[in-house]
Amino acid sequence: MIIDAHHHLWRFNAQDYAWITPDDTPLRRNFVVDELTAMAAEAGLAGTIVVQARQSLDETRWLLDLSRQTTLIRGVVGWVPLADPELPSILAALLPSRLVGVRHVVQGEADPEFLLRPDILRGLRTVSSCGLTYDLLVQAHQLPQAIRCVERLKDASAPLRFVLDHGGKPAIRAGHHARWAADLARLARHANVACKLSGLVTEADPTRWSVAEIEPYARTILETFGAQRVLFGSDWPVCLLGTSQRRWLDTVRTWIAHHSAAEQAAILGGNAVTWYQLETP
Repeated sequence: MIIDAHHHLWRFNAQDYAWITPDDTPLRRNFVVDELTAMAAEAGLAGTIVVQARQSLDETRWLLDLSRQTTLIRGVVGWVPLADPELPSILAALLPSRLVGVRHVVQGEADPEFLLRPDILRGLRTVSSCGLTYDLLVQAHQLPQAIRCVERLKDASAPLRFVLDHGGKPAIRAGHHARWAADLARLARHANVACKLSGLVTEADPTRWSVAEIEPYARTILETFGAQRVLFGSDWPVCLLGTSQRRWLDTVRTWIAHHSAAEQAAILGGNAVTWYQLETP
């Protein structure tokens, strides 16, 4: 059972998706259920988790609507206003549904302590109380902030499940590994944090990346978090800037080939079920 734990869908327009630049030609079109179905058939996927691509409740509701159109989408990681005092009622209006997690684009926040703000911590406690997972989208230099956030919330009666997106976005192009690896190890000491093996192609140069260039970062993720806390994700269609979903899946399979069959199954799908509390058919 292969579950792609990280992909996106959108109806493209330049205003709502300004982060997709004119140079990102492969991304400047619609990616909806038909495109997802074709990709999943080629890769042999049993299910997927679709993740927000813009910070909008309207997009979250749209993704939830799409999840009702296909059994492929097992879960939605949407955006909600974490700092809003009305967050409990906002989440109540979205649930029950296939909403399994929440994400905010912290990598775009200039405040180096955004995740430590009292209103954000309050919102994260609400996310936890609803049984949802929180996706950490940070760049490598923001990992210390993420570590402190996890530590601030460790006293909760039911600790919030965190999933780190894209391995914490190491600066592969610049060859920066040591500091990122040390911060990743500090984060992994917390048992309620998992990590996605995703998005590394675009942290390298997507036009000229190589498996040999990325492999040390992938190995560090696998060794640091272990087979029970690593989730396969493609970051499709963003990955199309440098690779296909199928090529990335085959590359990950090569990296985990020395693991046991049970560990491979966990990385490729079982861990997504566990960390996002997915319903299984």
